[in-house]
Amino acid sequence: MPPTTPTSPQRSNKANNELLQKGLMLVCIGLAVLVGPHFMAPSGMRDVIASSAAVGWFAVVLGGAFVVRYALRRQQGNAPKP
Repeated sequence: MPPTTPTSPQRSNKANNELLQKGLMLVCIGLAVLVGPHFMAPSGMRDVIASSAAVGWFAVVLGGAFVVRYALRRQQGNAPKP
């Protein structure tokens, strides 16, 4: 018996779940970069992380966009068909 391949709905569910995971991971990384320096002892590493706040904001915004895209895809999939 040949191995079964995922059907189209299964592939889209997997892609949607991966999009959500990536979005949440980016948001967490961005928040860690933004909030981390406030909890670190004064050092050179703290200064480096604090100076990379733009990267943290980029990660938060990109992760948020992924999560919003996931929500829109999920809402489209659950919409009643005419």
